[in-house]
Amino acid sequence: MSLPVPNLDDRNYQDLVDEAKRLIPTYCPEWTNHNLSDPGVALIELFAWMSEMTMFRLNQVPDAFYTRMLNLVGVESFSATAATADLTFWVVPGETDNVVLPLGTEVATNTDDDPIIFTTIEPLTVVSPETTSAMVSDGKDSFTDVWAELGYDRESVVCFPSLTPGEAFYLGFDRSLSGMATRLDIRASIEGIGVDPNNAPLMWQVWNGEAWAPVKVYRDTTGGLNRDGSVTMLVPRQHAPLTLNDTQAHWIRAVLLPTSPGQSGYRASPQIRTLDATAVGGTVTAEHSRAIEAEFLGISDGQADQRFVVGSVPVLPRRRGEGIVVRTDTGVEEWKEVDDFTGSNPQDKHYVWQNTTGEVVFGPLIRNPDGTSKQHGAIPAGGADISVAKYRHGGGARGNVGSRTLTALRTTVPYVSRVENIEPAIGGVDAESVENVKLRGPATLRTGERAVTVSDYERVALGADHAIARARCLAPVEPGKPIRLLIVPAVEGVEEQADLDAYALPQPMIQKVSDRLDGRRILGTEVEIGTPYYQGVSITALMKSLPGRPAGVVRSRALEVLYTYLNPITGGSEGKGWPFDTDLNAATVNQVLEAVDGVERVDEVLF
Repeated sequence: MSLPVPNLDDRNYQDLVDEAKRLIPTYCPEWTNHNLSDPGVALIELFAWMSEMTMFRLNQVPDAFYTRMLNLVGVESFSATAATADLTFWVVPGETDNVVLPLGTEVATNTDDDPIIFTTIEPLTVVSPETTSAMVSDGKDSFTDVWAELGYDRESVVCFPSLTPGEAFYLGFDRSLSGMATRLDIRASIEGIGVDPNNAPLMWQVWNGEAWAPVKVYRDTTGGLNRDGSVTMLVPRQHAPLTLNDTQAHWIRAVLLPTSPGQSGYRASPQIRTLDATAVGGTVTAEHSRAIEAEFLGISDGQADQRFVVGSVPVLPRRRGEGIVVRTDTGVEEWKEVDDFTGSNPQDKHYVWQNTTGEVVFGPLIRNPDGTSKQHGAIPAGGADISVAKYRHGGGARGNVGSRTLTALRTTVPYVSRVENIEPAIGGVDAESVENVKLRGPATLRTGERAVTVSDYERVALGADHAIARARCLAPVEPGKPIRLLIVPAVEGVEEQADLDAYALPQPMIQKVSDRLDGRRILGTEVEIGTPYYQGVSITALMKSLPGRPAGVVRSRALEVLYTYLNPITGGSEGKGWPFDTDLNAATVNQVLEAVDGVERVDEVLF
């Protein structure tokens, strides 16, 4: 829904005709025939018709003009956000020492027409670890050193001596395995009987400096440490040293878990005879972007308010080494990017770079009321070359690709055999639409970016990061209690594949909201940022399809409608997300299902 169109001139066709006829006696008294058949009246009507069309066009304020006016008062549209994904690179067997993946390695989806390209944002070196120690623990800070037994083929290490949940088998390494894809080649005695090989009650963990964090197991052919095979695991990015039983190392452990309902437990402990650790790859973060190197923008004319545009948009926020380069006869000058020129003096070498349009702006010359002028920010000398050392462009919801879709390696890396994203990419958000800017701009101007009422807190939170889909502020139930701010992040993709983890708040998003509120909330107000409580629901519906409509097709349509209607972001009757504090009832579900194409009637709905 757009804002009301202002009527700069509210006269219509008939008003113009009547006004022109009233002026005839004043300007042309000889004209006495005012009937419709008179040629002069026909000209008046033609003039009124053309004038009405002109006024109609004037009343349609262009979106570009509207947003430009908002930009002048400091309301900028949100630029696109790049999706991120963890890429796992697998090295060639036997080549596992010092395989280097440089910063900026490009990987794309395996499509020929328009591939989606991701670029790594950090380097990675794959180095095989060395196992230095092994222990067994009863889970009560009691450790037994089994390193000698593990190195002697004729003896076995009993991993969980009493089969009590919490017991663990520890492996210590000489270096951090952070981000490594590590394979443990195990020779085991077939002693851990009674367990389901595909659902063993154990978990691999690493020490991240604060707690034991779970490790994702990529492949396990040991059947729960019960036969010869290998365990390939993806170690998290945080892997810190820890001292256990007077031995400092980087630890990985297999901990025995309580059995869940329907799960078979061990009747005897698994036993390991030998174990070798090898790095078979590594995981690194990549973003939906492409790097542009050394782009020439133009030559300075020495005037104020110069503007240059880069060739690829949208532009992503700059990192170290990315920015504008000004070359003069005396050498290369260092210029600094700023948000605006409010605090820029004439000697400050500042520029503004707009992410959405890619426009680079140098300081304007502003006239004061007394007739004097002030230069905000320095001006590049006439004849200076303006160029970009490096920048990245990309972003948008298009980058939220599914798991195992980033498989085409565009940068040649020695000894790397393949690449994949085991988890889907997340965080990609399109640039803010003009309609949303037109709604947000006046609200921002009216409130002055203050956070006083609950609606102010919601608006400020939404403005902190446009990867936030919804915000709900709850006032304190009693004095002295904190304000609760509930955040729903934007989640893209098929809702059937989403789980509650997809709605978890990443730490950078929480930090952005916190930083934005710190400068706008009332002094002394405490704010607690978190997620709302998500209630899962199972629906069983008995429906009858219309004659000639395949039941499978109707069922698929009904599922799609229900997933959309119950979506926290796009659900509800208005399509703006399922309303907070609103219960779901059978009558509502019945009404939604009856509107599905191909449904004749809904006989019963059960939750």
